[in-house]
Amino acid sequence: MSGTLNKVMLIGHLGDEVKLHYFEGGNCIGRFPIATNETYTNKQTGEKVTSTEWHNIVVRNKAAEICEKYLNKGDKIYVEGRLKTRQWQGDDGVTKYTTEIHVQDFTFLSTKQESSANEPQPSAKKASAAPKGPKSDKAEPQSSMATSEQDDDLPF
Repeated sequence: MSGTLNKVMLIGHLGDEVKLHYFEGGNCIGRFPIATNETYTNKQTGEKVTSTEWHNIVVRNKAAEICEKYLNKGDKIYVEGRLKTRQWQGDDGVTKYTTEIHVQDFTFLSTKQESSANEPQPSAKKASAAPKGPKSDKAEPQSSMATSEQDDDLPF
């Protein structure tokens, strides 16, 4: 086989809000971290151990705007894309590197009810401020996966 493959598929939770950066000409780029977890039992102690891996996600243009509009910290998402490593010169003159997943496809996995449960409820001190509309009032984005969550036998 002479070809190569660079493909990443992740299901994880957003670790922060989507941050957009706009460029001249109207293009934009969105960045956010997602966390994936692995749980195993330590054979010596019998204790359950959870290991978290963080991934830097990059989405572009319309996909970035959709992610910013509908995703919140803690939401579950499926992303599919390619690994890319960037390098730059830091202020101290040292060359720095970062590896990112450049998204080609994604699917929101959190339901509207789960997303609403993740939103902080307004406190009594902030009652006079105009409340932000609940996430459930937003139009639900179309999912690229055809299975329903009730019929899903997957453990995650």
